[in-house]
Amino acid sequence: MSDPYERSAEYLDIMIAEAWESLTPALADVLSRVRAEAGTVVDLGAGSGRGVRVIRDALPQAPVLAVEPSAAMRAVLLARVHEDDELRERVTVVPGDCASVDWPDGVRAVVALNVIGHLPPGQRRALWARAARQLAPGGLLVFNVSPPFAPVGVERVRMARVVIGELEYEGWASARPTGPDEITWRMEYGVLRHGRPLAGTSVEYRWWVAAVEALAAEVAEAGLLLRRAGDPELGLCVAGRVREMSTLVG
Repeated sequence: MSDPYERSAEYLDIMIAEAWESLTPALADVLSRVRAEAGTVVDLGAGSGRGVRVIRDALPQAPVLAVEPSAAMRAVLLARVHEDDELRERVTVVPGDCASVDWPDGVRAVVALNVIGHLPPGQRRALWARAARQLAPGGLLVFNVSPPFAPVGVERVRMARVVIGELEYEGWASARPTGPDEITWRMEYGVLRHGRPLAGTSVEYRWWVAAVEALAAEVAEAGLLLRRAGDPELGLCVAGRVREMSTLVG
């Protein structure tokens, strides 16, 4: 399987840093509401490990299974885990994706940030069903969604700009519809020195789109209830067993 992050991994962690300034407290708040008393936290698509650090702080002592299919992203993730004594003790990093990695029974929480769009509808439904089977009582599935929610074009826009030393790093995004429920993102990364291009790359990847209402219906088919959490602009969603959700989030 091709790795869309093979060429872009060196830029991604710094490009998403600003977004995580808002996402971190929102995710921490949701995780603090988990009522499962024990169990592993599964971080699907753990990327460079920013979510792993939030899990560490929000759920002390919980073991973490960090699943990341991209070898390039795992290199960043492993470095982040290794440099932190507590993460090194609690976090297991494994290659794989939502379907290929075994979870332990009685999972305390599943975190899948910036992941759902990577999954075709069949794989999404398989994830909901698996969470329904393997979440511990009081456990939660946490994920996020972002526009567009329909297969439409997205004009090229700068998503991030970071200055480190003498260099300026830019990330640009655009998308085109490529199917009845999918788009293809084009991500462009550039490095400039004193305004002059120094390096850069571009990547494309498929992304499946769905409105939150459609996702809620899919989740309900698996016996779970979906609720929004935090600032609506973050697109944060929480799913859990119907009989438990009223006491978990609200």
